[in-house]
Amino acid sequence: MNTATTRDGDTVDQVLWRNLGRTAALTEATLELNPGLAARGAVLPAGVVITLPAVTTAAPVRETVKLWS
Repeated sequence: MNTATTRDGDTVDQVLWRNLGRTAALTEATLELNPGLAARGAVLPAGVVITLPAVTTAAPVRETVKLWS
């Protein structure tokens, strides 16, 4: 498993975006992998080591809608 260390003022979403390039469906998995992380609050201090979830699939593709033909 990969880990990441927070910078002062980071949120879990910022750490995920910086390290994995997305947050969709990963925030909840990260909180499950890191008991007590949510209790630290939304804004984290520098130096918190976070275990990152394994990313096995690409982000879901969103279908686009064509408004005009």
